[in-house]
Amino acid sequence: MAQPQSEARFVNGNWNSISGIHRFPHQAMATTFEIIIQRDDGRYAQQAADAAFDELDHIEAELSRFIENSDISRINNLPAGQPLQIGLAAFECLQLSTRIYTETNGAFDITIGSLLSCWLNENKTNHRPSEEKLSLARQHIGTNLLKLDEAEHTVTLLTGPVQLDLGGIGKGYTADQMAEMLREWGIETALIHGGFSSVLALQAPPQTKGWPLTLSNPRNNKQTLDHLYLRDRAVSGSGLQKGQHIIDTRTARPVEAKLAAWACAPDAATADALSTAFMIMSPDEIEQYCSLHPDVSATLILNGYESHRDEILRFGPWNKLL
Repeated sequence: MAQPQSEARFVNGNWNSISGIHRFPHQAMATTFEIIIQRDDGRYAQQAADAAFDELDHIEAELSRFIENSDISRINNLPAGQPLQIGLAAFECLQLSTRIYTETNGAFDITIGSLLSCWLNENKTNHRPSEEKLSLARQHIGTNLLKLDEAEHTVTLLTGPVQLDLGGIGKGYTADQMAEMLREWGIETALIHGGFSSVLALQAPPQTKGWPLTLSNPRNNKQTLDHLYLRDRAVSGSGLQKGQHIIDTRTARPVEAKLAAWACAPDAATADALSTAFMIMSPDEIEQYCSLHPDVSATLILNGYESHRDEILRFGPWNKLL
């Protein structure tokens, strides 16, 4: 379900000095999820992690556009004007996506599928589409084309076809649901990540400032940008790598001005979506967003392809993570 974009990743911190750490990996959503639990009883931690991974697999089956009978695939084949009842995970993702679409003035848009098809061949190589093809695709873009009925848990397309891709929010949403499952098992201190591009911390290990993470420069992984300490918050990163695109649905063009963006928010779904949106929004837009949402912070790397020197910008209370 991931969009064809690279991820601004984190490097795991120094956890060897923390007692009672247990690490459990699981393959899903085209990456490796991992749950790190701080608890003396390793067997119980394993059982709790297995329950959370069951939840992960269930959610992927609902959200992946690559699974034929998933809710998202059903929406992508839905005629305009016909209500479709969907499961809780898909409905909540659409609700969250609609909120962030509005808050970011369309920078975060899950209806990006038709534009992705324009810029990618079937074998995932890139090509430049014609203006006519882009113009046609743009007629089917906009999360505002989705009409949601909360009482019935239905979605109706105002026009069709619309091609949804939850690659910009799905991993974060799933991490939040996995965290809820851990809490049901009485696990209070844990870290969840999806490929280290979306990270969610529950509390913090004893005698620590938070779960330690290292933020590295995507151009040079040996260069550390920040040492972060995460506690009851989520951080997510998005970025570019050679030959891949993040598409701005507002212009129908690939993003070029930024190399990477990280967003910190109280929940992983919001952080996941905002890291994608911040790759598209201007620095002024990001600054305004963070001022209106004081629980959100961001770090941005502007691409210095002209000056040959990248610029790092930070917004909101990012220093509270350091």
